[in-house]
Amino acid sequence: MQRLRVGILGATGAVGQQFVRLLERHPWFDVTAVAASARSAGRRYRDAVQWISGGAIPDSVADLEVVEAGQSLPVDLVFSGLDASVAGAIETGYAEAGVAVLSNARNHRMKPDVPLLIPEVNPDHAGLIDRQGFPPGGMIVTNPNCATVGLVCALKPLVDAFGVETVQVTTMQAVSGAGYPGVPSLDILGNVIPFIGGEEAKVETEPLKILGRFDGEVVTPLDARVSAQCNRVPVLDGHLASASIGLGRRATVAEVLAALRAFRSPLHDLGLPSAPERFLDVTEDDRYPQPRRHVDAGGGMTVSVGRVRACPVLDVRLVALVHNTVRGAAGGAILNAELLVHQGRIRARNQP
Repeated sequence: MQRLRVGILGATGAVGQQFVRLLERHPWFDVTAVAASARSAGRRYRDAVQWISGGAIPDSVADLEVVEAGQSLPVDLVFSGLDASVAGAIETGYAEAGVAVLSNARNHRMKPDVPLLIPEVNPDHAGLIDRQGFPPGGMIVTNPNCATVGLVCALKPLVDAFGVETVQVTTMQAVSGAGYPGVPSLDILGNVIPFIGGEEAKVETEPLKILGRFDGEVVTPLDARVSAQCNRVPVLDGHLASASIGLGRRATVAEVLAALRAFRSPLHDLGLPSAPERFLDVTEDDRYPQPRRHVDAGGGMTVSVGRVRACPVLDVRLVALVHNTVRGAAGGAILNAELLVHQGRIRARNQP
């Protein structure tokens, strides 16, 4: 297939750097443009970025000149790691120019014509793109909040097998989710911060859209209630979600484990480069999952689930672990783009 030209918006930030790292030697995509704020524009990427992603900056990107986000880019698609304070209008501008936008920002997630996409969970929601009305090639597709991703991936097999009516979830979220420079060390070392601004509202609303039913026109949200409490903890990478779940019909722990293990990813045979061999890694070891041991499973794209057991208040409880900056951010957006390429929705634009 023809390789596609990719731009990265917010390329100097923590999520933007993950895009740069994960797209190095990607078999379908070439990073040909990097964009950031006006203060970085005009500088080589290597000089503009405070590199925190490990390893060396890829040579193919290091000497690219940073342009100001919002300027025209000769690309087929853009991945956006922009801050929500500026993302909305800039992302819309690129879509109106006929560029596919794969966004990590919250601005467009809950709009009725914008897919909030996890490819293994709701690939059919990509049909919402047809209702957006942008010029050919233009679209906005979002991936969820990073904590939402782990929870929804664990819930999907249960929704399909038993129905889900109620979820009580407590998250323990890594400091990398706060970006760079992030949380001050004197606030987080040896401490837990029981508040992350805006996070609980996202975790309570986004799963209902993602797990909703798409009828070809609109998404009807899942008829369920989610209550979330979100905490920042002194862990580098990996968000844990500890959830108690009320099912639509009663099920034993053995049946729940069987449903989780039997879930087959709809991407299994599509050959998408970023799709992990195992979507869910389910363990019965009571000590797991743990961020230090399991966050990089499947290159950071596998969601680990454990501690599946009966709940004395609801029906069942479990713990899910997601790599927040890979599956929960840049890696998830790249997989979204791969799915849309496979579906024929993203193609090479006319070369200038």
